[in-house]
Amino acid sequence: MNASKSEVAYQLLHTRITDGTFTPGYRLVLGTIANELGCSVVPVREAIRRLEAEGLVTFERNVGATVAAADNALYLHTMQTLAIIEGAATALSAPFVDADQLAAARAINQAMTDLLTDFDPPRFTELNNEFHQVLYRNCPNPHILDLVHRGWNRLAVMRSSSFTHIPGRARESVREHAQLLDMIEAHAPAGEIEQAARAHRTNTLNAYLAAANLPASPL
Repeated sequence: MNASKSEVAYQLLHTRITDGTFTPGYRLVLGTIANELGCSVVPVREAIRRLEAEGLVTFERNVGATVAAADNALYLHTMQTLAIIEGAATALSAPFVDADQLAAARAINQAMTDLLTDFDPPRFTELNNEFHQVLYRNCPNPHILDLVHRGWNRLAVMRSSSFTHIPGRARESVREHAQLLDMIEAHAPAGEIEQAARAHRTNTLNAYLAAANLPASPL
């Protein structure tokens, strides 16, 4: 029963953090959440520990659990990590991406391209996430996949699109998407696909850092 309630608590809190209902610094009161869910504080505490491990929640003595604040360091470290692990996941997944999945990814990328004329950063980001999920979801290594999912969860703590800050990056992003799809369809060597996926993520990171007047990532 606790495991089930813990999952319900986790999903509730995760959604409220990532959709902006709970803003940075918001205090997560275990008793209040437990009362809302009709359970004890034990499964809520377990859910908060999971969220803390994912970087969405911080815990301080005499303060308790609060929604983590987004900052440039969090973004930098998360994007550097994703550049490496998502690049590997995409390369490992590539041989298992079938024609239907390729077509779905191209359709998503076309929808992103269509948004460029009347730019909608949140929707563009949503589609961007869907696009990359198609590319890496067939990765046969569950440990790498878990790390990729954790990275995307950490990005969600920012609760605002990178493309809000760097709208000029969007056009290059869809172009790089198309190149990745062409490489996967042509059965390019895994190393080349991994490097292209890694460069794609790093290009977005460096555009963000440049907009914030910070030095480019060395990776």
